Amino acid sequence: MRPLSLAVCLTAAAAFGLGGTWLTVTSSRGMDLVRAGAWEGWPRSGTTQADPYARAFIARSGELPLELADGLLFLARQDSAGKPLDGRCVIRITGRLPQARLWTLTLMDGKGQPIPNEARRTGFTSAELLYTDNGNINVVLSPEARSGNWVPTGAQPHVQVALRLYDAPFSFASGAVEDAVLPRVTTERCP
Repeated sequence: MRPLSLAVCLTAAAAFGLGGTWLTVTSSRGMDLVRAGAWEGWPRSGTTQADPYARAFIARSGELPLELADGLLFLARQDSAGKPLDGRCVIRITGRLPQARLWTLTLMDGKGQPIPNEARRTGFTSAELLYTDNGNINVVLSPEARSGNWVPTGAQPHVQVALRLYDAPFSFASGAVEDAVLPRVTTERCP
């Protein structure tokens, strides 16, 4: 093999390997993905068993993930039908949450940042939410004000919702997430 073609092959291999690694680290929170309806979780990202991609994501983002014993993080980037969440639409989150000492529900833009708004509301905690008569949650995400549990979306085209369950009696590691019922995420109306 000629030196020039060897150099081209090595350069192409290095570019492909580094590019693939960069893409995986920037677009994924790790290989330990668990799905429950519209929700995704990475149970080991805050533990010593975190895979190398989860560790790289954490190092790159500067995020302090929850340790599995402390809590669980679920993200919804799409509704329960698989449609990406769009803040220009009316999105409803309904249903019962798994038992937890405390939970938070936070709306963020597509990059994971809070959405500034005049209401200064980015989500709810278990202590602030108005529950339905049967103990379920009913939260509306929309650009227009609504009565009840409303979070303004700022008409952002790409939004995501973080659900954090603190001191929950189940874990991903046990496989119990399959039995856990998480709220349904429904896109009701789009402009």
